[in-house]
Amino acid sequence: MINISESAAKQIKVAMEESDAEGLSLRIAAKRLEDGSFDYAMGFDHSDHNDSHSRSKGVEIAVAPTSTELLRNATLDYVQMDDGEYRYIFSNPNDPSHQPPNE
Repeated sequence: MINISESAAKQIKVAMEESDAEGLSLRIAAKRLEDGSFDYAMGFDHSDHNDSHSRSKGVEIAVAPTSTELLRNATLDYVQMDDGEYRYIFSNPNDPSHQPPNE
């Protein structure tokens, strides 16, 4: 299933508190676009009984059946970009545009 980094988990928990979403799952979705690349979405929502459920770093995650295979072994991270802004990014080996981070 999907993993969440420590920095992403910390920021997700802050966002949950700020948006009064405590007790909701983090719903993560992915879809394959016509050119083969992936489009990602996430937000706080009630989970559905058909969802795949997991927990990473204290965050309850819900993934719809249509996204399960696309997100297998992906990692959600929260990083500082070159422009100085922080953003959530997906590191997903299933995505054709995936480039592993430099160690």
